[in-house]
This record gives sequence, structure tokens and C-alpha cells, in this order.
Amino acid sequence: MLLRFRIRKDGYDIPVYDDVIDLYRKITGLIRSGIARACYALDSYGIAPAAAKMAFGNGLGIAFSNELALKELFDNGLGDILMEVRKEDVEEILRMDVDAELVATVIGEPVFTYQEEAVPMADALSAWKAPLESVFPSVVTKSKENVAAPLYDAKEHGGAAVCTHRLGQPTVFIPVFPGTNCEYDSAKAFEKAGARTVVRVFRNITPEGIRESVDEFQRAIEGSQIIMFPGGFSAGDEPDGSAKFFAASFRNAKIQEAVTDLLEKRDGLCLGICNGFQALIKLGLVPNGKLTGQDENSPTLTFNTIGRHISKEAYLKVVSNKSPWLQEADLGGVYVNPASHGEGRFVAPDAWMEKLLANGQIATQYCDPDGMVTMDGEWNINGSFAAVEGITSPDGRVLGKMCHAERIGDHVAINIYGAQDLRIFESGVRYFS
Repeated sequence: MLLRFRIRKDGYDIPVYDDVIDLYRKITGLIRSGIARACYALDSYGIAPAAAKMAFGNGLGIAFSNELALKELFDNGLGDILMEVRKEDVEEILRMDVDAELVATVIGEPVFTYQEEAVPMADALSAWKAPLESVFPSVVTKSKENVAAPLYDAKEHGGAAVCTHRLGQPTVFIPVFPGTNCEYDSAKAFEKAGARTVVRVFRNITPEGIRESVDEFQRAIEGSQIIMFPGGFSAGDEPDGSAKFFAASFRNAKIQEAVTDLLEKRDGLCLGICNGFQALIKLGLVPNGKLTGQDENSPTLTFNTIGRHISKEAYLKVVSNKSPWLQEADLGGVYVNPASHGEGRFVAPDAWMEKLLANGQIATQYCDPDGMVTMDGEWNINGSFAAVEGITSPDGRVLGKMCHAERIGDHVAINIYGAQDLRIFESGVRYFS
């Protein structure tokens, strides 16, 4: 059921401030109690467009109350709140000291109805997209071809990498560069999983700051068991592509030596998400597992086929459990993570694709909500070859992925269908214990 909560206005059509605050406090109480299933703040276009946008995401239809005048469906509702509630909660809410009315019922059929009229949701969604579709197309890849996604079970190939340097609480080093924006989420996710985090900012304003940062990074890596390359847009993805500054800094001889020691002598782990994945690719840490850099035949990440930045939820299928980072995820399981990138399209020569697949280094692939891996641009959001979302080093201890596994929480994306937690961070911490 959809209820409209109206804010009270005076004779000059100005909201009565104290009443607005009181109404919003009561609405907040309904949200916190779980009575409110979804909310939408109305704008000047009214109930109908707002309800349609609420419905587009999950495909549920809406039957508008026949008691409403047609004009009311499109009246300026700036500041009013549209709320979805259960049928059994409607009477209790209407007895509250608020200006609320029942305006619509949520229905299973994807259609919008009012009196004798019915509009299929597909038609409404098409009309909503149409004005800008030719300028900013929502999908550019027309292929609906399904992609092979054989599962690689590490148990059948000798098992996942094992740590010989056990400890109760690993330390995670998180380097921060100008433009990085995911360090807080990453640190929070690791700390929740039981790790200790060390976050250091690379200072590049003066030569002295750069030299000091290199020494700080070297010491931090030497004192850590995990390096986490966080997401963002280091140096604004300039010049000429993403993660250039990120990768260039890690080519410093002191930092290279510390990273090599961590991976080759101390059984350390490395994780890169989004901008961090781009850095891992440029450094060669994936797919090679070493600081090799790239050549003209190396796998890489390039511009999305849609030609612009993508910000949406993406469904992923775990197709390999070779990596220690994926030991808590279900092999063959489907998860949903937010994506936010302009250069996330994974490309590689056929020889590399065959090698990665045979070696279990393709960790995750884009798929539809039912787990079908596909080139369909609706689901393979950036046009990646073989719908690849994440890959690992040969031994699995370095993982790079595009979608943000760290952007999870009890109150994050609660209206998104599907499991969100790949338990990457818990897996990384437990590897050492």
C-alpha cells in the first residue's frame, strides 16, 4: 500500500516549519520501526511519476486509487513523502496525528492502473528513458549471447593457497592517493572482519613529501600482512587513463622490494577493488602475481563500452574458489555489488583468456540475477570480455575486482535483491589464522 504524507502549508503556500519537522520525525520513527517498507520524497511532478520510479526497480505494478482526481496524481508535492507499508499497518498510521492518505496499492502485475486506464510498465519505462536515450544510451551492447562459466573448484586442483605465517590479527595497509575515496569503507570492512588497519596518505605536493611518503609506505608494508588497494579516481584518472599515479608510486624501488618480500617470502595477500584493480593490472600483480608491469599483449582494463561512467548495482557469479579471498563465498553463488567506474572493461588476447580460465584465475563474472553469465549489456555492465569482473594471480593470493565489495552495511542498499556480502574481508583475515 502507498500512503502520501502531506506537509502543512500556510496561506502563502509556505511550509509550516515546526509541523514539517514533527511530520518528518514521525516518518523517521516509522522507518526505524520497520513499518515503512520504502519511501520517496515527492518533487513538483507529483505522485504518479514518483510511484513509477519506485516501481521500475522491482517490476511491481501500482493501482492508483480511483478516489483521486486526475489532477492530484500530478500536483506539485514538493516535500511530501510517499511511503510503502503493509496493508495491516495502514489503519494504525491513518489514526496518527498526521496528514496521510491512501493513494495506491502495490500489485504483482507490471502495470500502472487508474480508473479504466492501464499502462504497461515496459511502455512507461521506455517513455521515461526516451528523451535522453539517443544521447546517453542506457545499453549499447545488443548481444544477448550467453558466456561459458565453468566452475573451478580448487579442491580438485590441490586446494587454495595456505598461509605458513599464522597470526591472530593481521595488519592491513591501505595506501591513499589524491583522488582515492574508498579508504574509509575499506578500513571499516577489514576492521569489522577482525583485522587492524594502517592508512597512509601519499603526499605529493613537495619533493620532500614524496620522499617521506615512500619511506612511510615501505615501513607500513613491512609491518603488514595485507595490502589493500582501495577504489576511487587517483589523480583524477589523468593523464591518459586510470590508476597511473597509483601504479607509478608502487614502482619505486623501495616499495617494490617491500611488496615482493610480502608476497614471495611472507605469504602475504593483496586486494584491489575498482581503481585498486586498475593499479594491480598496470603493475602486473594480476594476472602475474609479480611486479612485472604490462606489455602490448597483457590483459588490461579500458573504457566501458557505454562510453561513460557507470554507477549501478551489478550481479556477479563466483566461478573459482582458488583465491584465499573467496573461501567464505559460495562457489557458483550469485552476489550483487555496486559498480562505479569509467574504465572497467576487462580485455585480453585469446591466449590469455584461455590461460586464465584453465588456471582458475577468472574469479568472478557478471551475470543476471539468476546466475546466467552473459554479454547482454544490461548485466555485463561494461562489456568485459567473457563478462570478467575479477581475476587473481596464479596462486590466488592477489585478487582484483571492479565492483565494490566493501560498500556493504546493515542500512546500505536494503532495497536491492540478492546476497551482497562476498565475505572477502573475513576470508582474507581467516587465511592467517
